[in-house]
Amino acid sequence: MESIKEIEAIIEAVLFTAGDPVPLEKLSDIIGHDKKTTKNIMTDLIFRYKNASRGIMIREINKGYQFCTKPEYNDYIAKLGQVRKKQGLTSAAYEVLAIVAYNQPVTKAYIEKIRGVNSDSALSTLIDRNLIKEAGRDDGPGRPKLYETTEEFLRVFGFASIQDLPVIQLNEIQEVMENMPLD
Repeated sequence: MESIKEIEAIIEAVLFTAGDPVPLEKLSDIIGHDKKTTKNIMTDLIFRYKNASRGIMIREINKGYQFCTKPEYNDYIAKLGQVRKKQGLTSAAYEVLAIVAYNQPVTKAYIEKIRGVNSDSALSTLIDRNLIKEAGRDDGPGRPKLYETTEEFLRVFGFASIQDLPVIQLNEIQEVMENMPLD
């Protein structure tokens, strides 16, 4: 049986090679331990990477794990010149993303009812950036598409799961609505 150091080395090799998040269940199978033990090992590894003077960390994303660079080193990584620069999102895209994230799965009609404007462009941008995806069809008339956030959304915004979204209080929504410019 492998020592804890060997198991951690195996996990590091697997995460490094995978690139994308590796589900807890898959890691458990690979190292030959139950999910609870694997979760404990991962929690310890996450803590140690977070508190080490290293440029990388392990992030939990949707019950999976992935190596990521620490955000404070983004400026140095950008000096590679090969890192793809993503343009920022428009305020309309952020609005649509927030609506999808907090109400998923949702239809385009639901999004447009909340926003009061056509959201085709914002939806298209978010799908192209892999921040949202189609999640099936609604049972309503015309069977409209349903949209939900992706693992990429969780990774980009630093959430382990959708349950990590900040709780928005009703008074905060009212304050945002009152400060919105009128057309």
